[in-house]
Amino acid sequence: MTATLSAPQAIESWLGQEAEDLLTYKAKVPKDLLHLPSPDAVDRFFSTSDRNPQVLRSLQQLYSHGRLANTGYLSILPVDQGIEHSAGASFAPNPMYFDPENIVKLAMAAECNAVATTLGVLGIVSRKYAHKIPFIVKINHNELLTFPNQFDQVLFGSVEQAWNLGAVAVGATIYFGSENSTRQIQEISRAFARAHELGMATILWCYLRNNAFKQDKDYHLAGDLTGQANHIGVTIEADIIKQKLPELDRGYEAVAKASGKSYGKTNERIYTDLTSDHPIDLTRYQVLNCYSGRVGLINSGGASGKNDFAEAVRTAVINKRAGGSGLISGRKTFQRPFEEGVKLFHTIQDVYLSPEVTIA
Repeated sequence: MTATLSAPQAIESWLGQEAEDLLTYKAKVPKDLLHLPSPDAVDRFFSTSDRNPQVLRSLQQLYSHGRLANTGYLSILPVDQGIEHSAGASFAPNPMYFDPENIVKLAMAAECNAVATTLGVLGIVSRKYAHKIPFIVKINHNELLTFPNQFDQVLFGSVEQAWNLGAVAVGATIYFGSENSTRQIQEISRAFARAHELGMATILWCYLRNNAFKQDKDYHLAGDLTGQANHIGVTIEADIIKQKLPELDRGYEAVAKASGKSYGKTNERIYTDLTSDHPIDLTRYQVLNCYSGRVGLINSGGASGKNDFAEAVRTAVINKRAGGSGLISGRKTFQRPFEEGVKLFHTIQDVYLSPEVTIA
């Protein structure tokens, strides 16, 4: 399959009325406090760490592949939705992706840094593609076939299996704030330690999950709560953090007020000195919690919809200007015709390649 691309549309035109604000905004936390993405990111951030040489090599493979190679930025195709959201719900819009090989072909045609998907998907095609594009094996999932539906990330594969099929990294999700989060933290901490022993990098989906976070607004997307999830993620030695783009703040206060009980610990200066309601400030706080950018923050592209291109560009601009390290986009890309999926990835990558999109 080949993709025919039209001339790229200007970033400003995708952003519409938000263009000036998003492209010129000056963040509250100065960029001088951050460790920013760069071609030598692996050397700068990990050569003095406890990661062994094999892990450094795996990280370098991720950062040195695809259209964003050696920029310090990442563009990754994640397809674990066949488990998380059911194969039918995920692939019915584009049935070609029931075939695992087409998932890998999309990532390759789009010149992604890597493809992140299930043990089964990568295992069935590993001998053909493991040497052609970096593999990230997602080792845990939440499934919705059990009745009644439950929400718990459980292991579907082992670190050793990921290593045997040629993966350069393992990925995992923790539902921070859920009743199962303590077990998940312990489970994935052990898995990440084993992955590092075997020379693989680690990527953590730091997602919030608790009905208490849904109040007058959805505080699963709160900057203060997602920031703390990121901080726990880097504590268990995730090398890359995946997080949803924040949309609001003061999640701690909202949960405490709704429950009538004290909740967590925060500090008013988070809201007065470090953040505002601007998406770049909120995302910069997420970066700040990733050891000030020493661990790269990649934001997710979100569900597919009518304005996927504009939304993806907006997310990429916010992530880059906040000091983040890239975008990981799934349903927006594979739930559309193959050529359009490639084009969307290239449009996202254009943001990270553009010298005009600077760090705020």
